[in-house]
Amino acid sequence: MISQKTSKNRGGDSPHRHSRALLFGNIAPARVGDSAAPAMPPPLRKNRAGVTLAITVWLSHHMDIARMKPYRIAVLISGGGTTLRNFVEKINAGRLPVEIALVVSSSPAARGLQIAADAGIPSAVVERKTFASQEEFSREIFDRCRRAKADLVAMAGFLKRVTIPDDFADRVVNIHPALVPAFCGQGFYGHHVHEAVLAYGAKLSGCTVHFADNQYDHGPVIVQQTVPVLDDDTPDTLAARVFEAECEAYPEALRLIATGRVSVEGRRVRIKPE
Repeated sequence: MISQKTSKNRGGDSPHRHSRALLFGNIAPARVGDSAAPAMPPPLRKNRAGVTLAITVWLSHHMDIARMKPYRIAVLISGGGTTLRNFVEKINAGRLPVEIALVVSSSPAARGLQIAADAGIPSAVVERKTFASQEEFSREIFDRCRRAKADLVAMAGFLKRVTIPDDFADRVVNIHPALVPAFCGQGFYGHHVHEAVLAYGAKLSGCTVHFADNQYDHGPVIVQQTVPVLDDDTPDTLAARVFEAECEAYPEALRLIATGRVSVEGRRVRIKPE
């Protein structure tokens, strides 16, 4: 089943990565593939007061364009939408400079759909069982992201595997509730991760925000945040502590990308200083 929901009151893995350097964000230099990069400013012209009018007008014009084109993300969910709610709260608090252009759920029963509706965010349900193959399922999802003009896709508790198309390479991010490359890969999700951390006797855990590719928990790491593992921890108490870290780490990674401070070189993610 595929369905589309739009609020009436809308508010305002390829493993073969070699040498490349990509920039993200709506701030110059333009994003990779953007043919409308700002032209160089015109020659200086000064009025009687010595003010460089041409430069002032040029900067004002392109600042206006930047303000009119917020960084747009699509969020993929499957369940309760706690990560989506965190994004919405951070955006409303002025701490996350993005616009959620679309929410896609793999389940019509996902509670996150109500969070999207309450926030005035368009949403769609794309169920895996409706499609004969993973490729067709993935194509439907990413076609919707293209139509929504999403600059980035954020997986937020999305429990279905997708094939990331070439034009979305390094434009899909995911969060994992452990410190990749530990306790990750196929089968490591939700409480399975925290149970494994406790069974191993690890003293630290945490979360990892990374670019997603077509392997499980494999893409370049953007942000990691650690939490202690306490002697009396249960999977539930550890999960709660890790989720607190996720609520800070994921929006921070999105902020870094949206403001043009992230570049990818091979498996290394470099963060430009402010």
